[in-house]
Amino acid sequence: MKNVRFLKEIKFSEPPSLLVGWEKDVGSLATGVINFLNEKLKTFYFCEIKPVEFFSIDEVSVKNGVIVFPQSKFYAAPEKGLIIFKSSTPIRKWWDFLNLILDIVEKLQVKELFTINGNPWPVLHNQLRRVLTVRNDPKFKNELKRYGLLGMEYEGPPAISSYLLWVAKERKIPGLSLWIDICFYLSSFEDVRAQKRILQFLDQRFNLEINFEEIDEKIKKQDLELRHLRSQNPEIDSIFELMEKGHPINPIDQEKLIRAVFEHFSLLQKI
Repeated sequence: MKNVRFLKEIKFSEPPSLLVGWEKDVGSLATGVINFLNEKLKTFYFCEIKPVEFFSIDEVSVKNGVIVFPQSKFYAAPEKGLIIFKSSTPIRKWWDFLNLILDIVEKLQVKELFTINGNPWPVLHNQLRRVLTVRNDPKFKNELKRYGLLGMEYEGPPAISSYLLWVAKERKIPGLSLWIDICFYLSSFEDVRAQKRILQFLDQRFNLEINFEEIDEKIKKQDLELRHLRSQNPEIDSIFELMEKGHPINPIDQEKLIRAVFEHFSLLQKI
């Protein structure tokens, strides 16, 4: 196929499922979830979509003197019946790009697809998260209750995951997009609790047998840092107190909280 490079042949004993995540998602949701799965499931990288026709030169970055192009890679965990696709969001030729994804996985007889997405929301970092859904096939209706997902529809602006569901529907591939609440003041960093909630669903759905000790430790460390921030900054602590009591906070206080958390975690990354 044009614009596709296969690195390794792959076979599944049964039709696999596809999991799709987009880089630069809020709360590092897709990146965190997929990197975790790739490590724990020992997936292997077997195919990529070449970036030339779908990304602009503005998307190219330089890290440690090396040019880094946008990447769109497929990984596989054959024993779990799972294909994972992680990609930057294309800048142009969206429909061609989305159809190319499905061209590739149709050759592997994919039976369904899931996308994971974050939605910034005024929720505290230590609160339970809603997982809203968009589906293109009624078969998922019963699964929402089985896995503790809300039977609500995401009503935000159209996103690339929504377009992917439309394209998949035309090809009669059932698809479900998961939209989880991302703590708004962690949008620029990792919302580890949101990552865990999505991983819990995937663990149940695909019998992945995930050990959550590592991610639970990350949650503890993040909570500790936010408590430390509160102890250092009485104004920020008072904003947290308002939210804990269920009071809405005004846009000015929202901005103060976002800025304070950003500065705190940015400083930690430099240490």
